[in-house]
Amino acid sequence: MLDSFLTFINQQLPALKQERTLLTVSGGIDSVVIAHLFHKLGLDAGIAHCNFGLRGEESEGDERFVRELAGAYNFPFFSKRFEVKSFAKDNGVSTQMAARELRYEWFEEIRKQHDFQWIATAHHANDSLETTLLNLVRGTGLAGLHGISGINKHLVRPLILTTKGEILAYAQVNGLAWREDRSNASDDYKRNLIRHKVVPVLKQLNPSLEATFNHSSVKLQSADLLLNGFLDTWAANVVVKDGDRVRINKAKLLSESEPAYRLWHLLDKFGFSYQQSVKIIASIPGISGRQFLSASHILLIDREDLIIQEKADTQEVSDLSIDTLEGEFQLDILSLHLTQRGRDSNPRTSNESNTVILDIKKLKFPLSVRKWRSGDVFQPLGMKGKKKKLSDFFTDLKMDLFTKSNTYILLNGNQEIIWVIGRRLDERYRVDEDAVDFLEVTYIPKNL
Repeated sequence: MLDSFLTFINQQLPALKQERTLLTVSGGIDSVVIAHLFHKLGLDAGIAHCNFGLRGEESEGDERFVRELAGAYNFPFFSKRFEVKSFAKDNGVSTQMAARELRYEWFEEIRKQHDFQWIATAHHANDSLETTLLNLVRGTGLAGLHGISGINKHLVRPLILTTKGEILAYAQVNGLAWREDRSNASDDYKRNLIRHKVVPVLKQLNPSLEATFNHSSVKLQSADLLLNGFLDTWAANVVVKDGDRVRINKAKLLSESEPAYRLWHLLDKFGFSYQQSVKIIASIPGISGRQFLSASHILLIDREDLIIQEKADTQEVSDLSIDTLEGEFQLDILSLHLTQRGRDSNPRTSNESNTVILDIKKLKFPLSVRKWRSGDVFQPLGMKGKKKKLSDFFTDLKMDLFTKSNTYILLNGNQEIIWVIGRRLDERYRVDEDAVDFLEVTYIPKNL
């Protein structure tokens, strides 16, 4: 027991011997043992205890027990009561998920406020094994097969190489007392069902199951690191950041082996599943324009690229009305800056600039700005006497659906399109030679 604890520290985190650690202690046998180990070895530590109030007087007894334990070891003690059920209801998550989120957020607050370098939990080899088995049941990738990591940023698990049996033996030999949580005996929880029904059968096949799993876990973590490094290097030649969007070259993706897995590596952080990645790969040869959704992002299959962007706020954006010749006007993803100019301003009309110069005598106020709509037509600059649908104009420019959906137009008071903002001025509103007073309109895009 002590050997596995010291092996973890010496091999993976020798700095733990010199730096302060916040121990998360529930009062159960695992957390009591880790507190005893830190005390026995004279390591600098404090104890944090969460009281979720889910078991009535038993929860109060847990807090009193841990407070006395911290006092006996002369460790600083921190405790907090949480309204976990109301938090779970308000956020639409399970009680277990709510408790996890609340406690880790609080642990991190204490770590920063009281100069602790590490937060230590008492997760052990059996916890890691159970996590892997649960992941297998739910469906997982390589990362889910190597169980719980020993170090994750400031979070450490010094008992991760230690078995539950070793922890129990250590507690008995050292005469340690602990609190029992009656819910640990119930098979109503999936983890308990794995612990009580599945693991004993596996141990009949392999009595050294935990040790075997530890060895396999190390190899799987190494394989995962190597694979991710390889895929990250490959991704640098396939993925392009385009403002608030990410583009993945379709041809390069499909030219590689296992394109679905490669795509999943790229999309996982955007909330897409492996199953969606398989469907996306199958859809690429079809007509462009198909979209796939995750909880937070949209993926568009465009002509040459897969384009990913964050979901926009679904709140309807009101049209913008402009009734002055000066000022800055804000709307959704853009702002317009208006300045009145005289003849000496050297008027320009450029379809490549974010600025247009308009002849004031052609304008009828109020002007307005809105998103383009199906059926909108205008006369592109340079096109004499002919009008064109905006949808056809966008097609000529090979604009993707995301760009189209965020394209705005500036309209005159008579509802004629003056400017497809940032794209093309209407021929009817180019500056004539006899113009005297001008309106300079500058388009300033904003990041989504």
